[in-house]
Amino acid sequence: MARNKNKKPAADPKCGIVGGQAVLEGVMMKSYDRCSLAVRTPDGEIEVDNSTFTSLRKKYKVCALPIIRGCVSFVEQLKLSMDMLTKSAEMQGVDLDEPETKFEKWLVEKCGDKLMPIISAIGMVLGLALGVGLFLLFPTFGAKGLDFLTGGFIGQYALLRSFVEGVIRMILFVGYVWLVSFMPDIRRTYEYHGAEHKSVACFEAGLELTPENARKCTRFHPRCGTSFIFVMLILSIIINSFLSWDNVWIRFGSKILILPLIVGLGFEFIRYAGGHANFFTKIVSAPGLWMQRITTREPDDSQLEVALLALKNAIPDEFGSLWNETEAKKAENASETEDKPE
Repeated sequence: MARNKNKKPAADPKCGIVGGQAVLEGVMMKSYDRCSLAVRTPDGEIEVDNSTFTSLRKKYKVCALPIIRGCVSFVEQLKLSMDMLTKSAEMQGVDLDEPETKFEKWLVEKCGDKLMPIISAIGMVLGLALGVGLFLLFPTFGAKGLDFLTGGFIGQYALLRSFVEGVIRMILFVGYVWLVSFMPDIRRTYEYHGAEHKSVACFEAGLELTPENARKCTRFHPRCGTSFIFVMLILSIIINSFLSWDNVWIRFGSKILILPLIVGLGFEFIRYAGGHANFFTKIVSAPGLWMQRITTREPDDSQLEVALLALKNAIPDEFGSLWNETEAKKAENASETEDKPE
């Protein structure tokens, strides 16, 4: 029977059903509503924590509309990431509420237990202000400065000025990510990031989920958050070229207002690129994949073991009763702890 050349090949049912993130000495994997966090504890064992996370896109139809779903997903992912990072620290035995320095202890003694949450909130606000100023405001002033140095040449072309502004922002982002990669803890996290990507690639290739098979897979993935950031940077160059340069502060405020649009469009592209490998998606995705040479490192087998265990627990339908076995073991351990005399 003659084959229909116009018929598109069926999409791989494994592609896109699982994703994750690197955390402190571990990996979180998420598939639909199921999340699995696997962490290598200081005693060398792997501790697993399974939970559920239902997106607003499933609860409210408006949150599932194109563009809007990207913004919703972005905010939810930020919250989930912070929760998983905090939980991984707790699984490592780190007490985030305990003051470490003598100055912190003195403040707690003088001001009470309410001081630490206040300091944390102030730190978050200052960090957000620094990020907005560094990645949104500074590039604008930088572009205007270069325009002045070139005698107003750059300012004659809105697209060129926006391109210069975007390049400055990219340089700042790449420089920041590259510099922090020299920190030992960040480097370890980048290795777990590589383990996460290799595990997902191993699963999507239909291979048996073993460290040996995962080791052979690529550590670069088009749906990575790094690629998403670069897509947003590229989109910002195009969209910001339509904004006025007459007043820097009006331009800055306009960029804040259209940020949800850029996030939504970036999400739609990453969603499309994850299932379509064509010339256009490869070109636009290339910078993000190059950047993953910094944000991912080659993991060892012990790190792959952690990522693979998280993946298996995140997809119980694919791997039998592993989810239930893990939950049963946690309940059994909790019961034994409660029965022990004090």
